[in-house]
Amino acid sequence: MTEISFYHLQQAPLALALPKLLEKTLAAGKRAVVVVGSEERAEALSGDLWTYSPDSWLPHGTEKDGHPADQPVWLTTKDENPNGATFLFLADGAESAKVADFERCFDLFDGNDDDAVKAARDRWAAYRAAGHDLAYWQQTESGGWEKKA
Repeated sequence: MTEISFYHLQQAPLALALPKLLEKTLAAGKRAVVVVGSEERAEALSGDLWTYSPDSWLPHGTEKDGHPADQPVWLTTKDENPNGATFLFLADGAESAKVADFERCFDLFDGNDDDAVKAARDRWAAYRAAGHDLAYWQQTESGGWEKKA
C-alpha cells in the first residue's frame, strides 16, 4: 500500500511549503508529480519554484513547458504520471484514482479553510478504508512539521 502523509498547512502557504518538500524528494533521488486545482495555480507554483530561494533550483515543468518525461517534477491539473514519478503531491483538494500506483502521496491542505479541512478528513477516512499507511503532519510556527498521527 501507498504511504500517504497529510500536511496541514497553517503557518505558511503551499507556495512556501511545497518547495521544501520537493527539495527533499529530489535529494532522495525521487521524481514527483504535483496535482493542483487549476492551470493558473500550476503556472503560479511553477514561478514560485524558480524564485522561492536564491540558493536553490528545482527542475520542473508544466504542460506549457512540455517534455514531461524530462522533468523531475511535473505540475499538472490532471490525474496523470507522465514523468514516471514515484511521489504524488495533491493540493487544492485534488484527488487521484492512481494513489496506489505511487510509493508515497503527500496531501497538502489549507488548515485555515474549514471546507478544506473537512475534505481532508473525508480523504483520510477513504484512504484508511482502502488500507493505505497514513500519517498526519501539522505545520509548526517556525514553518517546520510535527508528526501528530
